[in-house]
Amino acid sequence: MNLTNLKTLLIEKGCKSIYVKKLACNDNSKNQVYLGGSFDILNIFPISGIENVAAGDWKRERFKATIKFSWIKEDGSITDAPHSQLILYPKYPEVRFSGFLKGAKGAPSELMTQRLADRVLFISVDNRGRILGYVAHPDSQIAKEFNNEENIGEHGVFSIISLPLSENSRERLLHELSRIHKLDWINSKRLDSDKNVLPCRSSNCGGYTLEAELGVTPNGYAEPDFMGWEIKQFGVANFERINSAIITLMTPEPTDGIYKTQGAEFFVRTYGYPDKLGRPDRLNFGGIHKSGQIHPTTQLEMRLIGFDQESGKIRNSDGRITLIDRNENETASWSFSSMLLHWNRKHDKACYVPSQSVTTGDRKYKYGNNVILGTGTDFQLFLSQMALGNIYYDPGIKLENISTKPKIKKRSQFRIKSRFLPNLYKNNEVVNVVE
Repeated sequence: MNLTNLKTLLIEKGCKSIYVKKLACNDNSKNQVYLGGSFDILNIFPISGIENVAAGDWKRERFKATIKFSWIKEDGSITDAPHSQLILYPKYPEVRFSGFLKGAKGAPSELMTQRLADRVLFISVDNRGRILGYVAHPDSQIAKEFNNEENIGEHGVFSIISLPLSENSRERLLHELSRIHKLDWINSKRLDSDKNVLPCRSSNCGGYTLEAELGVTPNGYAEPDFMGWEIKQFGVANFERINSAIITLMTPEPTDGIYKTQGAEFFVRTYGYPDKLGRPDRLNFGGIHKSGQIHPTTQLEMRLIGFDQESGKIRNSDGRITLIDRNENETASWSFSSMLLHWNRKHDKACYVPSQSVTTGDRKYKYGNNVILGTGTDFQLFLSQMALGNIYYDPGIKLENISTKPKIKKRSQFRIKSRFLPNLYKNNEVVNVVE
């Protein structure tokens, strides 16, 4: 295998970049392979699930993340490594790669079991979310070719080779947003799963209309919207003032607590309140809930359990965001593992687009020329902003027809003011799409 052959194979698989790490002696199947000192590696390599593991005899809290990993063999064929996983140690933090030889027929066992410095590990992600790996001896032809490779990028412990024919997603996105901005007012619309254009009449059609223009169908899974970018629309009164808007970051349902064990209806009947506009036979649960504060209406306090604000690190793999009542009951909670899975994969590259709307008559939207781009995130940055109160829980849950046929509408929202967005990303910029 030479570097040209590897690049060709990966391009055929839909890969856009190759991440390359020169392995240290300790990077082997016994000691695991070190992949970095933060969780931002999850922005690169898709994970299908995360479970928290108690410290136990290891005396180290950790998460285990399942991945779809396969080895590329010398002849270019692919062999699955079904027990591959990423081990996340939050207290350091660091991420390690393990299980990559178990059950993998034809895997490079000789290279990955020995203590040999400067073996070269090539990793890429295909268009199906599968991670492909190839490892080479330090004296091999492909290792020598890599040493002479030019225009190498960097991401943590990895060198990055951009593959030819891969489209520049940033340029394509900005081009599309420039086109949409120049359309001025656009009739409110949405796409169905077959990409048919349908009218949209609800209050949240600003996002649907923008997605429709970008050709993005609504999805209920945690994957980015447009060529790897998560697209977020937010309403403003003035396109020149985009720093004071409220942005909904994500809307995950609780994973535990009374809300989960007894149901959302029981939760609202217990902690909700009569509709403040006087609409009969209805209970609501809403309001801004910030960490460390008791909400005056719901009387619930939001807490971050297992997060150390001073160091900005997760201290407990069983950590969670939770709402506590006066009797110290956890009424609704979101495990760090579930939130981490959603946040890093979906928000590594995010674009925030301001909009204005006309809601009288036929609903219309137009989109501003100044957009916010954020790249490189880490869930611990999210938790740090929650600890400061800059990110808060602001649900819009309602229970109607409470005395007859109860009907509940669930909406759990984590929100932030746009001026705090730079605190969530390692790189943050405002771009004028018409320049």
